[in-house]
Amino acid sequence: MDRWIPAFAGLAAPMGKFSVLGNHDYGDYIQWETPEAKYANLARLKQVHTGIGFHLLRNEAITLKKDGQSITLLGVENWGKGGFQKYGDLKKATASVPDDAFKILMSHDPSHWEAVTLDHHQQIHLTLSGHTHGMQFGIELFGLKWSPVQYVYKQWAGLYRHKERFLYVNRGFGFLGLKGRIGMWAEVAVITLKRK
Repeated sequence: MDRWIPAFAGLAAPMGKFSVLGNHDYGDYIQWETPEAKYANLARLKQVHTGIGFHLLRNEAITLKKDGQSITLLGVENWGKGGFQKYGDLKKATASVPDDAFKILMSHDPSHWEAVTLDHHQQIHLTLSGHTHGMQFGIELFGLKWSPVQYVYKQWAGLYRHKERFLYVNRGFGFLGLKGRIGMWAEVAVITLKRK
């Protein structure tokens, strides 16, 4: 993150900047010399979030208020299907949240939505995820949306709906492995919420 600190620190948001951890942030894919070195790496990453002005949500909720209205923003640690770690705890994040609150969940891996979020006893109105990167490869033309990642993730890019619960999977703007993107453009999404 070091080279990105100035860019992220320069972002301005009147109600705050919020983040969650993804699967790579824990250092689980690296052979560390000691457990202490792995812990120190994660501690440093948490310091970076604070240093760039982001509130790192780790299985917790925060209420945003404006003009007598409120939105509860939930953030969970990474929870992924298959061999990915399941650090995320939605029950803990919602423990003190009223049932009737309007809730937006930040959860890095979209597989969390079908596996946990849809069946949660409280309605999570909107979940925001990433993780798939759209595999940095695909086709999005004239209504056709295809990427090999869809054979691994049912929800992999864009907006999904189940009854009155929504999931938005962002394609991201960086890369992993393949140093670029082919047909799967980088994305920064602006989502406008409207009362029914």
